[in-house]
Amino acid sequence: MYGLLPLSGGRALCVVVALLIAAAPHSGAFAQTSLITAAESGDLPALQRALQAGAALEERDAQQRTALMAAVQANQTKAARLLIEAGADVNARDSIEDSPYLLAGARGYLEILRLTLENGANLESTNRFGGTALIPAAERGHVETGRTLIAAGVDLDHVNRLGWTALLEAVILGDGGPDHVAIVGLLVDAGASTDIADRAGVTALQHAKRSRYTEIVEILEAAGAR
Repeated sequence: MYGLLPLSGGRALCVVVALLIAAAPHSGAFAQTSLITAAESGDLPALQRALQAGAALEERDAQQRTALMAAVQANQTKAARLLIEAGADVNARDSIEDSPYLLAGARGYLEILRLTLENGANLESTNRFGGTALIPAAERGHVETGRTLIAAGVDLDHVNRLGWTALLEAVILGDGGPDHVAIVGLLVDAGASTDIADRAGVTALQHAKRSRYTEIVEILEAAGAR
């Protein structure tokens, strides 16, 4: 039925098996379930139906994402809220060591971040670079996210695998614009150390001077940075 060309018995059997596998519907532990699909698309009625039908909250797809992780990646706030209220794990890791909490912080999805913080987010958890949620938030200039994480009690001086703190990332990878100036101000006001240097021995102040980030230099010098 597949229009096979004449083949020897062994080869023909292999071709038939391969075609049958390809034609079979995807199933198993890593299939994209209806719950994950609904979460990613923000389809709340479909999400509710899947939950009412007994869908497993922590089922995973091929990227090891839960439905909540898929919702966070797509910034589907209402879907994320529904899943969290149903008991979804805000610390569940995917294949690249992200969690709903860590990703919401990194991307600046403030409403979802607050939901994760209210529902058991592990403030000490770190991403694949060994950084807390605060570090990428600072790097990307997510001011309100940074403020929220600081208020939640995330370690201000945690050093990631690159040898950088949130303050160092805000200066080294930031653009010196208003958002990064604000982030630096928040970190300094909260008590972040200005003296922690990178692996080359260069401090945040020295990086700011090299990049001619005048406003950041002023904030750091006023805080006694060297």
